[in-house]
Amino acid sequence: MNDKILVIGRNGQLAKELAGLADSAIVGFLGREQVNLSDYNAMADVLSRFSPAAIINASAYTAVDLAEQESQQAYQLNHHSVENLARFAKTNKCHLVHVSTDYVFAGDKGSPYKVDDPHNPQGVYGASKAAGEKAILEHWAKSSCIVRTSWVYSRHGNNFVKTMLRLMKEKPELNVIDDQVGTPTSVTGLAACCLQAARDKVCGVHHYTDAGVASWYDFAVAIQDLALQSGLLNQAIPVNPIPTTAYPTPAKRPHYSVLDKSTLKGAFKGCS
Repeated sequence: MNDKILVIGRNGQLAKELAGLADSAIVGFLGREQVNLSDYNAMADVLSRFSPAAIINASAYTAVDLAEQESQQAYQLNHHSVENLARFAKTNKCHLVHVSTDYVFAGDKGSPYKVDDPHNPQGVYGASKAAGEKAILEHWAKSSCIVRTSWVYSRHGNNFVKTMLRLMKEKPELNVIDDQVGTPTSVTGLAACCLQAARDKVCGVHHYTDAGVASWYDFAVAIQDLALQSGLLNQAIPVNPIPTTAYPTPAKRPHYSVLDKSTLKGAFKGCS
């Protein structure tokens, strides 16, 4: 039985975490230098050499604010390239696991978003990810799994935890937004979830995050507390809550983007 899993992406948080799992079923990690996802024929030629039973797409355009200026690049990677992957997966009867985001929602619902709630993105990043989701479901809903997640952090790359730890060493105090609410997610659990989806051919749209609900301010306070306990920081600094209006950004963020994970228990074993 063919259990080969091919990962699209090499340098992102999820791809690096999957690489650290040293799972024998994962036969390759393809970054943008190895495969051009925008050219279907060239992409298909590269992917076919691996004869994968499943593909985990860990590649995405994730620069939320820059996407407002680089909409073409965001749509190319988050929509058109994803559509090419879905077409390849369908043609080759290959299971596709794709990671999406809470930013496909507006953030104004006031309660956790369910997997079948309608898209209503507030910026280019969220809109491009929503378009990628739709492309997968149009081409290969029969054997695909879309895993939406939020606020991912890890020891790899750039993320909120690493940024806070750096700034807490450099600054006398920090101002952090307290009216954007979601759920932080360790990439460790997300990687395990994606790997299981690939192995077990889990289908459908599902939400995976860690437990709990927090604002960015709450998250920053917890980061400092844990860093002090573990010796990553030597002294505490004041962390001040501020509203979104005090820290304007090019892209609008959802104010409440907690994801309902109720479908996980039935679709995944031990992944909740």
